[in-house]
Amino acid sequence: MAHIQIINGPNLNLLGKRQPEIYGAETLADVEANCAALAQELGLEVSFFQSNHEGAIIECIHAARENAQGIVINPAAYTHTSVAILDALNAFDGAVIEVHISNVHKRESFRHHSYVSGRADAVIAGLGTEGYQAALRRMVTLTAG
Repeated sequence: MAHIQIINGPNLNLLGKRQPEIYGAETLADVEANCAALAQELGLEVSFFQSNHEGAIIECIHAARENAQGIVINPAAYTHTSVAILDALNAFDGAVIEVHISNVHKRESFRHHSYVSGRADAVIAGLGTEGYQAALRRMVTLTAG
């Protein structure tokens, strides 16, 4: 059974409360519950992590090297700023899928660049919180074998 680490970056702890017109009404707990239910159906094991601190996210990626075959990451604002998260992901041997709840390409121009995309095996943007589920479905294929 493949283990997938789901990592959420800054401000995603405020899902459902912060800018619901952009990010929707679901909470992070809702996203995690939906992912856990789908993972069980797909035969995946999942664990969840959220932090507003770049270093903590990097430590989680490092830990995933020991026990995960894949990472689903929504780096949030660190998408556009963090070479350090990119470097940590480059040290991870498994599959990586980058997820964004909103369509970042329809937003401010600074959001159009992602450091993480340079390492990601797939990028999902604009599917709302359903993007996490799409990522898990793709992880089945990427981690098979």
